[in-house]
Amino acid sequence: MPTRRRFLASLGGPAAAAGVMTAVPIRWNTAIAAARELSDTPGSAEDIAADEEFWFEIQKAFTIDRSLVNLNNGGVSPTPAHVLEAMKRDLDFANQLPVYNGWQILEPQREGIRQRLARQWDVDAEEVAITRNASESLQILQNGYDLERGDEVVTTTQDYGRMVTTFKQRERRHGIVLKQFSIPIPAEDPAEVVRRFEEQLTERTRLILMCHMINITGQILPVRDVVEMARPRGIPVIVDGAHSMAHHDFTISELGCDNYSVSLHKWLHAPIGTGLLYVKREEIPNIWPLQAAPETRDDDIRKFEETGTHPEANFLAIGEALTFHQLIGGKRKEERLVYLRNHWAKQLLEHDRVHLNTSLEPGFAAGIANVQIVGIDTSALRNWLWDEHKIFTVAINHDEFTGLRISPSTYTTLEELDRFVDAMTHAVEHGIPT
Repeated sequence: MPTRRRFLASLGGPAAAAGVMTAVPIRWNTAIAAARELSDTPGSAEDIAADEEFWFEIQKAFTIDRSLVNLNNGGVSPTPAHVLEAMKRDLDFANQLPVYNGWQILEPQREGIRQRLARQWDVDAEEVAITRNASESLQILQNGYDLERGDEVVTTTQDYGRMVTTFKQRERRHGIVLKQFSIPIPAEDPAEVVRRFEEQLTERTRLILMCHMINITGQILPVRDVVEMARPRGIPVIVDGAHSMAHHDFTISELGCDNYSVSLHKWLHAPIGTGLLYVKREEIPNIWPLQAAPETRDDDIRKFEETGTHPEANFLAIGEALTFHQLIGGKRKEERLVYLRNHWAKQLLEHDRVHLNTSLEPGFAAGIANVQIVGIDTSALRNWLWDEHKIFTVAINHDEFTGLRISPSTYTTLEELDRFVDAMTHAVEHGIPT
């Protein structure tokens, strides 16, 4: 296994090996070399989840501010330094002669990224579009299906606000009907979730929108079961996978869905402004692109990439992020994120006033969890954690529950989580200023 000294030496030469902080940036090739060496580390994913030396090597790939504790990686994650360097390299190259270097050299390289993403998540490359984020991918689908006045769309009360807003705009514009319903918090019976979806369906139902992993609680929903229930009725299921891909270990193919939308700047650690849209080949002709494409592309997944002039460097850097993910290992990453969640959650659950809105049972959540201190206003708690302890969290004040969304990442240390636990324990035992 790589040692701390060997890894530091690879980053900054003799001074770093001696433990001296340097300003030398992490080069993409040394970071990948270190991660490649880590990929050969023996042991099960569960064993490696608790191996702090292993994760120290991963943590050093990120140039983040360690005076702060960022527990909002579910919003957007920092990009590893070597991924950012790859993007900057291509931005510089494109800028030398954009009309040639950008359009003639860099843009065709997108096809290699498309193929690699498809291979990783076990689908056809001709079914993968590269977008700017999950919202763009989802809105392509939400606005791309033909709907008539009175047609119904079904989703839960916990789906992402932007996507609910998209359908509410179609309500105002096209006269469709958006139906929302509640599911248990947490939901530990997949059959009950499917039943609640099914009981909302009528002869006017045209679409279902559902999260694979709910952003506000981390709840994993039974996508395959809902798809299998809806398909015989001819109802497409729009799947919001913004938080799932490269977070917990799965393939798109095993879900059996017709589409899947992802932000790659969350758990894959790709640059900000990168996303993925999967559409099953036979469904592509049924969906209009968000921006107009020529008729010759009606059957082409690339019609969903029509955005006009754009920087290609962001998209090509996805390749570096994907390589980093592969060298860590999807199952290892999932187990580490679960390990980090359990590290803080189980300590806090020792207090009677702490309530978790997320299941700790295997398969129902991963690294994201939602926690409430009963009797303390969630927004006030969030502000106090930031103002007094420089711990960044997200306050979720939903009609059905309240709590802080906590989402550490692979670069998060146990010491940082212990800072969070200590602060929360203080709030439980002594309250916070009001």
